[in-house]
Formats: sequence, C-alpha cells, structure tokens
Amino acid sequence: MANGKMATTNWFQKKITDPLISIIRRGAEPNQLAFSAALGITLGVFPICGVTVFLCGVAIAFLGPFCHAPTVMLANFIATPIELSLVVPFLRFGEVITGGSHFPLTSDALKKVFTGQASHEVLLSVAHAILGWLAASPIILGILYIVFLPCFKILVRKFSSVPSSPKKPLHSHPDIKLKELCSLEREPFLMQTKLMD
Repeated sequence: MANGKMATTNWFQKKITDPLISIIRRGAEPNQLAFSAALGITLGVFPICGVTVFLCGVAIAFLGPFCHAPTVMLANFIATPIELSLVVPFLRFGEVITGGSHFPLTSDALKKVFTGQASHEVLLSVAHAILGWLAASPIILGILYIVFLPCFKILVRKFSSVPSSPKKPLHSHPDIKLKELCSLEREPFLMQTKLMD
C-alpha cells in the first residue's frame, strides 16, 4: 500500500507539479496563467471525450498571446477525470434548458453509443449535454479565473526565477559596457602620463 501511495505521489509530481513549476519559472504573468488554467479546465470538461485537446488547440490558435499554451494543455490534462463526472450534470442541465424529456442512462444506451448504433434519443442527449456545457462554461471560466488568480500570484512570487521588474542590471546595458571599455583603454595612457609627471 505504501508503494502505491509513493507511485501516485511520484506520478503527480512528474505529471503535474514539476510542469507547473517549470511554467511559473519561465516568467508568465499571473493573469495570463490564471486565465489559461481556467480556460484549459473549462474546455477540458467538454462532455464528449477525446475532443478536448482539439478544442484547446483551436482556443490557443485563436487567442494567441492572450493565453499561455502549456498552461492550457496542462489544465486540460488535469481536467480529464473531472470531465467524466460532469457529463451527466451537463446532460440534465441541457434537458432543463430545452424542456426535453429525461434521457434514461442505462447500460444498453451506453453500449449503443460505444458500438456506433446510436439512436435519435442518444444523439439528442449528446446535444443536450453540449448545450448544458455551453450554458455553464462562461460561469465555470469566470469562477475558476477568480479562484486561480490569487493562487498564481502567490506561486509566481514564490517560484518565479524571472525578476518581477523589467529593469535590466547595469552591466548588461550596451552604453555602459562601451564606457567601461573606453575607460579601460584610457587607463594605461593616464598611468603613463602620471609617471612622466
């Protein structure tokens, strides 16, 4: 049992903690990280399995510099187990929105979906689940952003290796390097003139 816990801890650290710390150390802004994580989880709970990576790719291409691609994909990966648990709530929410009939979730219905023999009722239930997700996703995105923003501010402050201010150290400025070189070249000349005096 201890080996199982150790393996789970190692897996969690390797797949989630280490990539997250690596992302933070590269110097992304907390606002961008919070939005990207919220977006990745919101897209990650889309009620059709196997589509979320494609949705994240489209969102990254569409939003460009407004989101942080590695954070979106990591959050999408984290949301995978949550996705399966939210299919039924999205389905029921979609049924409430449309006033549609209650779809019975039986093993026979699921078998038809997996074998490709989906009936009209099954396809309608999938449409209800997508509608439920579409209606809930702005709320999910907003709540997650509000929750993640202070968390990422703390994490960036704690783990970021990039300085928070855009000021550059003096020795990296090209004009100062040039002045230093000029003064070094003049130094032997000044020393010679002092010796001659």
